Amino acid sequence: MTTAGVAPHAGSVLAYDIPWVDFVIPLVVKMLVIALLVPLSALVLGYLFLKLLAHMQSRLGPMEAGGFHGWAQLIADGLKFMQKEDVIPEAADKPAFAMAPAFVLVSVVLVMITIPFGPSLNVIDIDAQVFMALAVASIGTIGVLLAGWSSANKYSLMGGFRAAGQLMAYELPLLLSIVAVVMMAQTMNMQGIISAQGGFELFGTIPIPYVVPQFVAFAVFIVAAQAELSQAPFDMPFAESELVSGYATEYTGFRYLFFFIAEFASNFTMAAIGAVLFLGGWWLPWVPDGVLEVIGPFVLVAKILFLVFVFLWMRSTYPRLREDQLQRFAWKWLIPISLVNIGITGVLKVVW
Repeated sequence: MTTAGVAPHAGSVLAYDIPWVDFVIPLVVKMLVIALLVPLSALVLGYLFLKLLAHMQSRLGPMEAGGFHGWAQLIADGLKFMQKEDVIPEAADKPAFAMAPAFVLVSVVLVMITIPFGPSLNVIDIDAQVFMALAVASIGTIGVLLAGWSSANKYSLMGGFRAAGQLMAYELPLLLSIVAVVMMAQTMNMQGIISAQGGFELFGTIPIPYVVPQFVAFAVFIVAAQAELSQAPFDMPFAESELVSGYATEYTGFRYLFFFIAEFASNFTMAAIGAVLFLGGWWLPWVPDGVLEVIGPFVLVAKILFLVFVFLWMRSTYPRLREDQLQRFAWKWLIPISLVNIGITGVLKVVW
């Protein structure tokens, strides 16, 4: 026994080392992996975006950088941004202007932390995991508003207001579509939702993910996610023909690169949330748990890429909506449909 002010015995130092070894070091390693995964996912999805969009529009896309189908194009773009001068408008609110891209990028990193990539491959595992993912995703809205307001540019300000209004309007149907999934799984833990999908069977024999019974919620989620990502047909915050480049108009160099990375990494995280909630995440039917420990991350990435393809397909297909059409679609259609779906889910959950 030790008394106050007296150092513990030297032999007890190991007792203090155990939490450090078992908790802090693994956490730091996981955070470093996530920090590398964000720009890597942006690089891969950015290249896929350039090539898929080009082929959908009967173009070739980048072909020269790197030699083989322009694989190094985005690396070259990143180096270009890093070499550009960091220009801050004279009338801008300089601290807010400088912090805005960081808010947006940090939001993406925090969402990435919540994604389980395998049965035992996750950074955090808490009961309110879905709630945390949605909460930290909202931090990006602060960065968007800061970027638009602090730039001292009317185009930027209008883009920031459009983005904030759009994000707040479409977070509601996004949230309501997820509520139906949480009601079915009876948990907000992402690993628990994946496990619940593994135990959900059609006619008591065929295991199916929640995309089948919750196809309405899935459709609402896809549309709302497209709007949250500010991609066509919901790209009014950028609208080149109206706002130059929206809230990012005054940004150059590495600060603009932060917005660029956040845009494509957000595609990855939003698709990852959809894959976990509706497609079963890393789970596959009739595959043993031991095998899923190995192939689980690859299964999840394949499902993510499928949803990313859907996002890009929508982006290249539909024309831009007007601002009033966008708001009307959210408040008069998506939210009522989501509420009705929640009601039906509740009734069926009680009955069965």
